[in-house]
Amino acid sequence: MQNTVTSVRELLKEKNLRLTPQREAVLRILLDCQEHLTAEDIYDRTRAEYPDIGLATIYRALELFEELGLVSKLDFGDGGRRYESALGKDHHHLICMDCGEIAEFNENLLGELQETIARESGFRILTHSLRFFGYCSKCKDKYSQEVEA
Repeated sequence: MQNTVTSVRELLKEKNLRLTPQREAVLRILLDCQEHLTAEDIYDRTRAEYPDIGLATIYRALELFEELGLVSKLDFGDGGRRYESALGKDHHHLICMDCGEIAEFNENLLGELQETIARESGFRILTHSLRFFGYCSKCKDKYSQEVEA
């Protein structure tokens, strides 16, 4: 993770920006966490180290990191926004429409398609997102008729 933080510090420096201690705390939380966090979740976790930090600072850091391609802002259809590090491998999400559970899977479903689209369109694709909505193993029996239809 230290290499990642150093790389981010250099990227920000190239853009005449600094990796402030607060920005670094936000970055480390996202790098360490396997969950999809809201800005409020990140705020709560950051306050342990920086009790005076404001929620606006969290949003500004997230916005900057998103602009730089370091963070992905996710919409799982529940009206909220969640964030995760964009520095890992592409992965996809399974979202339960009943309980809200979010599971990730790492199958490379779009690798060849992404390359074809990039080649044919001349578009430089940095990442992609694929979400499947349905019912998890705990909830699917409640909706068995819908699932089978």
